[in-house]
Amino acid sequence: MIVINVDVMLARRKMSVTELTERVGLTMANVSLIKNGKVKAVKLSTLEKLCEALDCQPGDILEYRKDERSPQ
Repeated sequence: MIVINVDVMLARRKMSVTELTERVGLTMANVSLIKNGKVKAVKLSTLEKLCEALDCQPGDILEYRKDERSPQ
């Protein structure tokens, strides 16, 4: 499964969700959905804006974890 670590990056950057929302140009609702991992997809243009605002790489935001529930 893919884990979205926007909340981790926000904490590292000491940035609020409101500030990120303003920098990225998305609604608070959309940023919250991304931050909480409630989305099925993220557009590359959105990922680029997040990386720019958080001064990070895509791998800092997206993490792959093997889903232990799924069959091998």
